[in-house]
Amino acid sequence: MDAAMTQLLIVYHSRTGGTRQMAEAALAAAQEEADAVLMRAEEASPEDLMAADGYLFAGPENLAALSGAMKEFFDRCYYPVLGRIEGRSYALMICAGSDGEGAARQAARIAKGWRLREVQPPLIVNTSAQTPEEILAEKTIPEAELEKCRDLGAALGAGLKMGVF
Repeated sequence: MDAAMTQLLIVYHSRTGGTRQMAEAALAAAQEEADAVLMRAEEASPEDLMAADGYLFAGPENLAALSGAMKEFFDRCYYPVLGRIEGRSYALMICAGSDGEGAARQAARIAKGWRLREVQPPLIVNTSAQTPEEILAEKTIPEAELEKCRDLGAALGAGLKMGVF
Protein backbone atom coordinates (compact mmCIF):
# COMPACT_ATOMS: atom_id res chain seq x y z
CA MET A 1 0.00 0.00 0.00
CA ASP A 2 1.03 3.58 -0.61
CA ALA A 3 2.77 5.03 2.44
CA ALA A 4 0.69 8.20 2.08
CA MET A 5 -2.58 6.30 2.48
CA THR A 6 -4.67 6.93 5.50
CA GLN A 7 -5.15 4.22 8.08
CA LEU A 8 -8.36 2.77 9.44
CA LEU A 9 -7.94 1.03 12.78
CA ILE A 10 -10.50 -1.66 13.56
CA VAL A 11 -10.52 -2.55 17.26
CA TYR A 12 -12.67 -5.47 18.37
CA HIS A 13 -13.39 -7.92 21.15
CA SER A 14 -15.07 -11.25 20.64
CA ARG A 15 -15.60 -14.16 22.97
CA THR A 16 -17.91 -16.34 20.85
CA GLY A 17 -16.73 -15.37 17.37
CA GLY A 18 -19.59 -13.16 16.21
CA THR A 19 -17.87 -9.81 16.56
CA ARG A 20 -14.64 -11.27 15.15
CA GLN A 21 -16.48 -12.33 11.99
CA MET A 22 -18.00 -8.87 11.68
CA ALA A 23 -14.63 -7.14 12.16
CA GLU A 24 -12.88 -9.44 9.67
CA ALA A 25 -15.58 -8.78 7.07
CA ALA A 26 -15.19 -5.03 7.53
CA LEU A 27 -11.40 -5.35 7.33
CA ALA A 28 -11.45 -7.29 4.06
CA ALA A 29 -13.55 -4.60 2.38
CA ALA A 30 -11.70 -1.68 3.97
CA GLN A 31 -8.37 -3.01 2.70
CA GLU A 32 -9.67 -2.61 -0.86
CA GLU A 33 -9.91 1.13 -0.21
CA ALA A 34 -7.27 2.12 2.34
CA ASP A 35 -4.67 0.85 4.76
CA ALA A 36 -6.70 -1.01 7.38
CA VAL A 37 -5.47 -2.70 10.53
CA LEU A 38 -7.39 -5.15 12.71
CA MET A 39 -6.49 -5.36 16.38
CA ARG A 40 -7.95 -7.16 19.35
CA ALA A 41 -9.03 -4.77 22.08
CA GLU A 42 -6.63 -6.44 24.50
CA GLU A 43 -3.69 -5.59 22.22
CA ALA A 44 -4.62 -2.12 20.91
CA SER A 45 -2.72 0.76 22.49
CA PRO A 46 -2.90 4.54 22.62
CA GLU A 47 -0.06 4.57 20.08
CA ASP A 48 -2.22 2.54 17.68
CA LEU A 49 -5.02 5.07 18.06
CA MET A 50 -2.63 7.95 17.43
CA ALA A 51 -1.29 6.27 14.26
CA ALA A 52 -4.75 5.88 12.72
CA ASP A 53 -6.84 8.43 10.87
CA GLY A 54 -10.20 6.78 11.58
CA TYR A 55 -11.68 3.99 13.65
CA LEU A 56 -14.17 1.18 13.60
CA PHE A 57 -14.92 -0.10 17.09
CA ALA A 58 -16.58 -3.53 17.19
CA GLY A 59 -17.73 -5.25 20.34
CA PRO A 60 -20.32 -7.56 21.78
CA GLU A 61 -23.04 -6.41 24.07
CA ASN A 62 -22.96 -8.22 27.41
CA LEU A 63 -25.67 -7.54 29.97
CA ALA A 64 -26.82 -4.38 28.12
CA ALA A 65 -23.29 -2.90 28.03
CA LEU A 66 -20.00 -3.23 26.19
CA SER A 67 -18.02 -6.36 26.94
CA GLY A 68 -15.47 -5.95 29.71
CA ALA A 69 -12.49 -6.29 27.37
CA MET A 70 -13.82 -3.60 25.04
CA LYS A 71 -14.54 -1.28 27.95
CA GLU A 72 -11.06 -1.95 29.34
CA PHE A 73 -9.56 -0.91 25.98
CA PHE A 74 -11.41 2.39 26.19
CA ASP A 75 -10.45 2.83 29.87
CA ARG A 76 -6.77 2.12 29.18
CA CYS A 77 -6.53 4.37 26.13
CA TYR A 78 -8.90 7.19 27.03
CA TYR A 79 -6.65 9.65 28.85
CA PRO A 80 -3.41 9.04 26.90
CA VAL A 81 -5.12 10.17 23.66
CA LEU A 82 -7.59 12.70 25.08
CA GLY A 83 -7.27 15.95 23.11
CA ARG A 84 -4.99 14.29 20.54
CA ILE A 85 -7.45 12.51 18.21
CA GLU A 86 -10.28 15.04 18.08
CA GLY A 87 -12.24 15.24 14.84
CA ARG A 88 -11.22 11.83 13.55
CA SER A 89 -13.95 9.66 12.08
CA TYR A 90 -15.42 6.58 13.71
CA ALA A 91 -18.19 4.04 13.42
CA LEU A 92 -19.45 1.23 15.65
CA MET A 93 -20.45 -2.39 15.15
CA ILE A 94 -22.20 -4.26 17.95
CA CYS A 95 -22.93 -7.99 18.08
CA ALA A 96 -25.89 -8.46 20.41
CA GLY A 97 -28.23 -11.15 21.59
CA SER A 98 -31.11 -8.72 21.82
CA ASP A 99 -31.10 -5.02 20.93
CA GLY A 100 -27.47 -3.85 21.32
CA GLU A 101 -28.55 -0.30 22.11
CA GLY A 102 -26.89 -0.17 25.54
CA ALA A 103 -23.46 -1.05 24.19
CA ALA A 104 -23.87 1.34 21.26
CA ARG A 105 -24.81 4.21 23.58
CA GLN A 106 -21.91 3.45 25.90
CA ALA A 107 -19.33 3.40 23.09
CA ALA A 108 -20.82 6.53 21.51
CA ARG A 109 -20.48 8.41 24.81
CA ILE A 110 -16.82 7.46 25.00
CA ALA A 111 -16.24 8.54 21.40
CA LYS A 112 -18.02 11.83 22.13
CA GLY A 113 -15.61 12.43 25.01
CA TRP A 114 -12.74 11.97 22.58
CA ARG A 115 -14.55 14.42 20.25
CA LEU A 116 -14.58 11.84 17.46
CA ARG A 117 -16.91 12.35 14.52
CA GLU A 118 -19.53 9.64 13.99
CA VAL A 119 -19.81 8.99 10.24
CA GLN A 120 -22.36 6.16 10.32
CA PRO A 121 -25.06 5.09 12.78
CA PRO A 122 -24.08 1.99 14.78
CA LEU A 123 -24.41 -1.29 12.91
CA ILE A 124 -26.05 -3.73 15.32
CA VAL A 125 -26.24 -7.41 14.45
CA ASN A 126 -28.78 -9.26 16.55
CA THR A 127 -28.03 -12.96 17.00
CA SER A 128 -31.22 -13.50 19.08
CA ALA A 129 -29.20 -15.53 21.59
CA GLN A 130 -31.34 -15.60 24.72
CA THR A 131 -30.66 -18.81 26.65
CA PRO A 132 -27.38 -19.42 28.49
CA GLU A 133 -26.53 -22.11 25.95
CA GLU A 134 -27.19 -19.81 22.97
CA ILE A 135 -25.34 -16.91 24.55
CA LEU A 136 -22.22 -18.98 25.25
CA ALA A 137 -22.23 -20.86 21.92
CA GLU A 138 -19.91 -20.00 19.05
CA LYS A 139 -21.71 -17.65 16.67
CA THR A 140 -22.10 -17.79 12.92
CA ILE A 141 -23.08 -14.44 11.50
CA PRO A 142 -25.40 -14.73 8.47
CA GLU A 143 -23.99 -13.67 5.11
CA ALA A 144 -26.51 -10.84 4.75
CA GLU A 145 -25.25 -9.32 8.02
CA LEU A 146 -21.60 -9.82 7.05
CA GLU A 147 -22.35 -7.96 3.81
CA LYS A 148 -23.47 -4.97 5.91
CA CYS A 149 -20.14 -5.16 7.76
CA ARG A 150 -18.26 -5.24 4.46
CA ASP A 151 -20.25 -2.24 3.23
CA LEU A 152 -19.35 -0.32 6.37
CA GLY A 153 -15.66 -1.23 6.10
CA ALA A 154 -15.56 -0.24 2.42
CA ALA A 155 -17.34 3.06 3.11
CA LEU A 156 -14.97 3.97 5.95
CA GLY A 157 -11.91 3.04 3.91
CA ALA A 158 -13.11 4.97 0.86
CA GLY A 159 -14.15 7.98 2.91
CA LEU A 160 -10.74 8.17 4.58
CA LYS A 161 -8.92 7.68 1.28
CA MET A 162 -10.92 10.45 -0.43
CA GLY A 163 -10.54 12.80 2.53
CA VAL A 164 -14.31 12.94 3.08
CA PHE A 165 -13.85 11.86 6.70
